[in-house]
Amino acid sequence: MSRFHLCDFAVNCLWPITYCSLQTANFHYLSCMRIIFILFLVLQLFTCIAQTDSVYILKPARVFDGEQMHTDWIVVVKGNKIEAAGKMNVPTITNSRIIELPNTTLLPGLIEGHAHLFLHPYNEVSWNDQVIKESRAERTVRAVTHARATLMAGFTTVRDLGTEGAGYDDAGLKRSIEKGLIPGPRMIIASKAIVAKGSYGPRSENPEVHLPQGAAEVSSMYEMESEVRDQISKGADVIKIYADYRWGRDGQAMPTFSTEAIALATDIAKSGGRQSVAHASTTEGMRRAVLGGVSTIEHGDEGNEEIFRLMKEKGVAFCPTLAAGDAILQYNGWKKGTETEPARIIAKKKSFAAALKAGVTICMGGDVGVFAHGDNAREMELMVEYGMKPLDVLRSATSVNADVFGYAGSIGRIRSGLLADLVAVDGDPSQNMTNIRKVFFVMKDGKIFKHL
Repeated sequence: MSRFHLCDFAVNCLWPITYCSLQTANFHYLSCMRIIFILFLVLQLFTCIAQTDSVYILKPARVFDGEQMHTDWIVVVKGNKIEAAGKMNVPTITNSRIIELPNTTLLPGLIEGHAHLFLHPYNEVSWNDQVIKESRAERTVRAVTHARATLMAGFTTVRDLGTEGAGYDDAGLKRSIEKGLIPGPRMIIASKAIVAKGSYGPRSENPEVHLPQGAAEVSSMYEMESEVRDQISKGADVIKIYADYRWGRDGQAMPTFSTEAIALATDIAKSGGRQSVAHASTTEGMRRAVLGGVSTIEHGDEGNEEIFRLMKEKGVAFCPTLAAGDAILQYNGWKKGTETEPARIIAKKKSFAAALKAGVTICMGGDVGVFAHGDNAREMELMVEYGMKPLDVLRSATSVNADVFGYAGSIGRIRSGLLADLVAVDGDPSQNMTNIRKVFFVMKDGKIFKHL
């Protein structure tokens, strides 16, 4: 008997008997015993129903398992886990549901490696005005909509690298998603990034005015240690450090922390089972961060072959955030496709090519928030445009990100025992990366959020 038939039986048969027995309970001891027995039976039935795991059998045209592309595979999901995946006959499972996904590629849920859910595109409102003028309530409401857009785009996990002035609100957003209050991706959160005092923003032209900052400021080794420990206590999954920023005499990017200060933050994070990551665009900032033990370098605009070889040697991965610079330059007037590429784009392509040549591990992360949430695929398309093989880009957005971020045991691959985070897109993105935008099906934790 299926769980749906059990429900019908309980409602249509057992409840009337129970009700009638209640009417005569005061007169017949036997009826009282019958009531107890029937109520017990109803409780057991509904307990069994509640404990029955849903089973889905997914039949796409092809499956990218996080490493390789396969045809004629099916994927079986039971509860919130992947039960089986591979070439096999469709199993006969009671209460299972077969989902046909013709002409699609089924992938592990995509992983966004560099996001800011509490920001929205800078051509709508500047970063300064978002931090200074938008209330925390407004920013949280926006973050809720951003989370949903991200999930619907097929990104079932995000590494959110800083609330940019919204304090620890990412911790509340993460918990709300986990509790099922709102739809959204799994979140790996950094809360407040850590910056050297006086180096970040927003800044006022009046030196007597002290504006709220977009990150946590520290000015000594003691403050660094205290801040890292405080962030961990508030729920940070990862510690983000600004190894450099635009605080030079003429506004140029310069290193902000010593190697020793970064190493201190890294050591404390590791003691708590966490990683540290570094915003670093200059060669020297990158070098200090790598020697300080961070797990990833974000941006790396001035990276060269030498620094990328050092990263490979030390096992530090690279998150290039190609889409952020591309978006900002277009906001500033560059007409992509019709005008000559700006120097910043040429330099970014050069540094990305150097990273590929050095063989450094490359993560997929676009710095989304600078551009629209839900448009995360923009980074994957640019990675191909800048010279990376499409299959390698798919790996970066799934298994590589899971491995680098320390979540390989739960997400990033289609493999028995891992969480059922699955996405189906039209066509084959390994042949045409624009297909990664054509999301037909989204499952997170075994629950279907989108099915066209």
